[in-house]
Amino acid sequence: MRLLITGSNGFIGGRIAAAAGERGWDVIGLGRAASATAPVTSYIRHDVRVRLAFAEPVDAVVHCAALASPWARPSAFTTTNVQGTAHVVDWCLRNGRPHLILVSSTSVLYRHADQLDLTEQSPVPAKQINAYSRSKLAAERLVESYPGRWTVLRPRAVFGPGDTTLLPRVLAVANRGFLPVLESARGRPVVCDLTYVDTIAQYVVTALDRQAAGTYNLSNGEQVELYPFLLDVLRRLGYAPRPRRIPLRAAMASAAMAELVSARLLGYREPPLTRFGVSMLGYSRTFNPAKCRRDLGAPAVSLAEGVDRLVAAHAVARRRRDGHLATGS
Repeated sequence: MRLLITGSNGFIGGRIAAAAGERGWDVIGLGRAASATAPVTSYIRHDVRVRLAFAEPVDAVVHCAALASPWARPSAFTTTNVQGTAHVVDWCLRNGRPHLILVSSTSVLYRHADQLDLTEQSPVPAKQINAYSRSKLAAERLVESYPGRWTVLRPRAVFGPGDTTLLPRVLAVANRGFLPVLESARGRPVVCDLTYVDTIAQYVVTALDRQAAGTYNLSNGEQVELYPFLLDVLRRLGYAPRPRRIPLRAAMASAAMAELVSARLLGYREPPLTRFGVSMLGYSRTFNPAKCRRDLGAPAVSLAEGVDRLVAAHAVARRRRDGHLATGS
């Protein structure tokens, strides 16, 4: 198989490139950096915000390139996630209509409420939770109109070595010595699903192998209580933040004010607290894995093994950093 991966230097795109390469596929990487950082057969430097003018015969395209952040200028999400996807769809139309896979996000389903046992048939809220999810939903609609074979994959809370979105924000808070524990008026524990990054990569190559079509929510399918899970992972990474209980309603009000100040006075600099972040920490969200398991199989890496890999990679990175500091290099 000959495969084009946009965003191939990214956290998820790089893992997909590696998984495809292990199968002996010919992988063309596409990214904004001057050279490839993922194991690809060839590399094209290009920004998907600009129309793709080159021609390449491929069997499939995996569109990973995106602005993935809980907060940024809304126009930035539109330009990268919506217009970028439109450019990829247009390229596919002009290059033989290959199988097109969009790596989207389960955030298109989110509301500021507990949501349990979500499926691919769960209603998509008309009012999206933030600009990011709104842009990903618009990207999905573009792909759904593609006349070739298409697949929308929605990963849930992806973590692993090299993560630039989820774990760095948690560690930034833990570095201050505390972990906010958001309590609802009901006092129920927050339960959630997460997904290890190599599980996502395996699901993508399996979807290509099996020519799966339609929409899939992707997760490890193992529900955990969020705060005990986070505190255990942080402890294993060498952090010992004190839990600080904060009423959910107060946290949401503070986040709304912080976003307002950022948008009006700070040029959309990401505030320390966003309503999206509060929603992730304060509400339960779980997903029914039946369709994914039926069509794409069991997760390649269990949640426990994924945490072990993350901790081991973090320890290696710390030893390297400490070694550089000791030698003054």
